[in-house]
Amino acid sequence: MSRILIIGEPDDALSREIGAALSAANLPVEYSPGHADALLRLRLRSFGVIITDADSSVDEDLALLAEMRAIRPGVKCILLARHTTADEVIAALRARVFACFAPPFNVGEIIHLASRAASDSEWRDDIQVRSAKPGWVSVRVNCRLITAERLLTFAKELSNQLPEDTRQDMMHALREIVLNAMEHGTAFNPDQMIEVTGIRTARSCVFYVQDPGAGFRQESLSHVAMADSSDDPITHTQQREEAGMRAGGFGLLLARGIVDELIYSEIGNEVLLIKYIDTVHHDDLP
Repeated sequence: MSRILIIGEPDDALSREIGAALSAANLPVEYSPGHADALLRLRLRSFGVIITDADSSVDEDLALLAEMRAIRPGVKCILLARHTTADEVIAALRARVFACFAPPFNVGEIIHLASRAASDSEWRDDIQVRSAKPGWVSVRVNCRLITAERLLTFAKELSNQLPEDTRQDMMHALREIVLNAMEHGTAFNPDQMIEVTGIRTARSCVFYVQDPGAGFRQESLSHVAMADSSDDPITHTQQREEAGMRAGGFGLLLARGIVDELIYSEIGNEVLLIKYIDTVHHDDLP
């Protein structure tokens, strides 16, 4: 299990909360008060995961990460920042940051991903940027649950211009569609990739997800809650268990209820999620 280095002032409540939870999970944790000390520590011993200071900027953290990787090329970074812009999140993606968070911080998610990072040695090519600029980001991701969780941290920050309730809803919908593509398109084969594109216009938020699978027909989805027309709304759960599938099936129903349009391609291995946002205007876009 990799050692984790948390950067932040000794009296920083967030750093201490994260460190205490990681220590309680029997993960080796050290604290560093600043960037110079962090670099010194990395020269003296190996750390697998760095959690940055939430009071630093993304540019500062990425510059620090470049110096750290000159010392320890395999180090993973959980980036905490006081705020993010679309350009900064894209830069973090290109720099292969493990995950990215800005306020309001979800400490549980930070701890979960830091714990996973400490034991993950197959992360380097999980997220590949194909094209990225503010308003249009396209990536290829391999089909692992941890990769989906990492991707959602970036998608959430890239959607930070949306109203908070809408953003949370869209992340729930995107999560289910991405996991559905990984499960049904590739059977969670880590050697397979899916494509995810996020587009934001003045009036809408759009996600496009494509998997390499053979697709499906709507009439074949007996294992999905939204296809269940029986009087028992959880009949499909037994069918999923018999098929050896993960617990779930309500997610597509949830996604359809959240977005304004959910459109599948003819064979069913491509999907568009569209949410119209009346409160977002061109001048608000990064």
